[in-house]
Amino acid sequence: MRTRVFPIVAAAVALGFLLHVSSVAQAPANRGPRTVDGKPDLNGIWQALNKANWDIETHGPSPGPSTLGAIGSMPPGMGVVEGDTLPYLPAAAAKKKENFANRWTADPELKCYLPGVPRATYMPYPFQILQGSNSVMIAYEYAGTVRTINMGKPREAPVDSWMGWSNGHWEGDTLVVDVTSFNDQTWLDRAGNFHSEALHVVERYTLVSANVLQYEATIEDPKVFSRPWRMNMPLYRHLEKNMQLMEYKCAEFAEDLLYGHLRKQPSK
Repeated sequence: MRTRVFPIVAAAVALGFLLHVSSVAQAPANRGPRTVDGKPDLNGIWQALNKANWDIETHGPSPGPSTLGAIGSMPPGMGVVEGDTLPYLPAAAAKKKENFANRWTADPELKCYLPGVPRATYMPYPFQILQGSNSVMIAYEYAGTVRTINMGKPREAPVDSWMGWSNGHWEGDTLVVDVTSFNDQTWLDRAGNFHSEALHVVERYTLVSANVLQYEATIEDPKVFSRPWRMNMPLYRHLEKNMQLMEYKCAEFAEDLLYGHLRKQPSK
């Protein structure tokens, strides 16, 4: 009798487990709240928790200027680039190497210049998304940077700029942003990865849960890279009570670096 009951019980347990797995797999994912027009609600303060601002490729620790000691060193980090290698053209690869050698004086971040896209997303500072039906505004803590994404009929930029020109639309539950009309004055990280004024970025923001936003950026620049490439990373919603962006207008801290050579008396 026992030899007959055990297979039946075992089969029932196995069937129950399979039905449970099937129901879980078929259940819709909880992707967070939606706006009144049915779109995923991206409103909130977000931040990347990676080391991409130091180097978007996988990297180990390295020293900074000796006068800064440990606080100037680069921490190790996993890359955010698919394939973990940037497809530089030969001349551009030489320029990147030169940028890296001069990074402690040449990185635009040192001078508090606007960071550009996609770098603004993964700098070590939070940013806030303010979502409307006709436009989406992104306010970045770094340098008081503000960016508006046009969600209406695509428009052309009046002039090239640091943050480019953003036209957006929805593809299902993904916010897709087409960014063009950049200048060539921003870097992609502190390691000297760079682009030209021909940069074209397509961003994708997908809410995968209530507090996690998957970010993807496809980079195309035929003057610098031999083919388009992509980076991706999760962004996390800040949940602290009364969380808000603080004011960080860093230009005042870069005055001596930019204009110190014009002083009659060197600053101490």
